[in-house]
Amino acid sequence: MGKDLPPALYVHGLGGSSQNWSALMPLLDGVVASEAVDLPGFGDSPPPDDGNYSVTGHARAVIRYLDASERGPVHLFGNSLGGAVTTRVAALRPDLVRTLTLVSPALPELRVQRTAVPTALLAVPGVASLFTRFSRNWTAEQRVRGVMALCYGDPTRVTEEAFRNAVEEMERRLRLPYFWDAMTRSSRGLVDAYTLGGQHSLWRQAERVLAPTLLVYGRRDQLVGYRMAQRAARAFRDSRLISLPEAGHVAMMEYPETVAAAFRELLVDTGESRVAARFESMGSEPVGSANSSGTDGSLGEEVSATVGDDDDSVGDGPAKGSPGVGS
Repeated sequence: MGKDLPPALYVHGLGGSSQNWSALMPLLDGVVASEAVDLPGFGDSPPPDDGNYSVTGHARAVIRYLDASERGPVHLFGNSLGGAVTTRVAALRPDLVRTLTLVSPALPELRVQRTAVPTALLAVPGVASLFTRFSRNWTAEQRVRGVMALCYGDPTRVTEEAFRNAVEEMERRLRLPYFWDAMTRSSRGLVDAYTLGGQHSLWRQAERVLAPTLLVYGRRDQLVGYRMAQRAARAFRDSRLISLPEAGHVAMMEYPETVAAAFRELLVDTGESRVAARFESMGSEPVGSANSSGTDGSLGEEVSATVGDDDDSVGDGPAKGSPGVGS
């Protein structure tokens, strides 16, 4: 990571890992010093000691990591569940966030997409174990094809190499004894976050975010309704919205060049980066275009870190003493 570049931190979605950002991160080399994290129970991170997979618990883990590493303030990225987590981080700890980039953030919807119902059902007690028994004989390849059909606007854009990498990663995850528990509890935590009201509501917290915010939505998203894009644009006080007609739920994997160009424009607009301005003057792909390259390398190796979680509260100010977050 470049020592003289502003830091950036990337947070994946439900069932994902730090590798979900490996198509986007190289495109921002020379602009930011990138690092992706694995939330507790995902990727290479062990499950949290207290079993807390709530959105607040995940946000606490990110805050704890940023405080311990002293990397903040960072350019913070989040996808899906990671979008909800990073929204909470930005609202509660504005001192840690330079800009916020949200790709299909999982913010509460009044009418949930029908295609998202199976994921939400994982939060219902007993359903996860039933599904596990039902799908026990599914191969890793079958599972990956199902996930890609749900998450990608056009699954045929995934390269053979990326598909093989995804299958290998799925095989590894299925061997983990806590895989389904992490999925189930995180799904339940997301559903619980949707029901919170008052100052703890994700929409209320979105309104509290001070950082310039880039919102990226795919019109073919089967998990987060595109109709939420305009509501999000209204909720975040300093927001920019781009929509990708052919993208699904993971635009940073499907159209990384377009997302990278939009982020560089965000930096130029907010005066955050002279480096980004140089990129812009050289000519980059117009924001909103869906003509980026495919998803080759989207599951390749990148700089990543695991984040732990053993504290019980999220604070509104910088932690004092040992790395952690106090109330």
